[in-house]
Amino acid sequence: MAGSRGVVLAALFANGAIAVLKFLGFILTGSPSMLSETYHSVSDTGNQVFLLIGIRYSDKQTSREHPFGYGKAQFFYSFLVAVLLFGIAGWESVKHGYDAIVHGTHGVAGPVSIAGFSFPSWYVNVAVLLGAIGFESYAFAKANKELRRQIDKYGWTGLRDAFRKTSDVTTLTAFTEDTIALLGAGLALAGILLSKTTGNEIYDAVTALLIGIMLMGFAVALAWENKRLLLGESLPAEVEAELRAAIENAPEVVHIDTFRTVYIGPQSVLVTTDVSFVPETQAIDLDELIADLEDELRAVDDRIEHVYVEPEV
Repeated sequence: MAGSRGVVLAALFANGAIAVLKFLGFILTGSPSMLSETYHSVSDTGNQVFLLIGIRYSDKQTSREHPFGYGKAQFFYSFLVAVLLFGIAGWESVKHGYDAIVHGTHGVAGPVSIAGFSFPSWYVNVAVLLGAIGFESYAFAKANKELRRQIDKYGWTGLRDAFRKTSDVTTLTAFTEDTIALLGAGLALAGILLSKTTGNEIYDAVTALLIGIMLMGFAVALAWENKRLLLGESLPAEVEAELRAAIENAPEVVHIDTFRTVYIGPQSVLVTTDVSFVPETQAIDLDELIADLEDELRAVDDRIEHVYVEPEV
């Protein structure tokens, strides 16, 4: 949890500063891609706020109404990020880019004077985007480090495997968002430079449209990833196999009748199982046997928080 919070705070700092700078660049130049990037960074900043709310809410103590805690709050707020923030920002960017392409609303980049020095205003956009790439690289490095740590810890084969199996949607969202932010800043920079090199502002408008499409695609992908966890996904089959083996290899166990796992929060799993013990097992010994099974399961995977064993003798 601490790793996820650090990732989000780093991204919040970076995106908040970048959003202000990009908006100033748009005001000075009227660049369509800079407005799309402003939408992008504003949505990124709101994203981090929602994720921090989800982290804080998920830390609440268990209650009668929520006996397994509030861990799924992070799934919910990450889903809101996809639908409300990236969906809206993506749509607005697409609409603005389309208008710029069709109607030629590219803005006018006149000279800017600061402290007696005059220079083309599009220099501001280039400086802002290069700064944005620097800030986003810092936030990306934090998210990548945390995701790589999880990949090494749980033996996933790589990023694609991590996307399919991780329950830490906060880190997943931050990592993907930072990746998209770097791509968006790179696209905007390419569009602006191409427009100024060729004298054709259409490149700036097209990159604004592409940034919006990219944001909307991310919104769909992120919503899809959160859906599986909101609906109650189990641990991967290979992890469940290890857990079942830990039970079956325990003394006094004959076989497993039923076995189920489900994520109840990021890095938090509920396990329920019906276990048949040898007929000679005494009722007085069951508590100790079940406690040993719980310890064995947690030794296999430290994400297991709750274990319920129903003994069958």
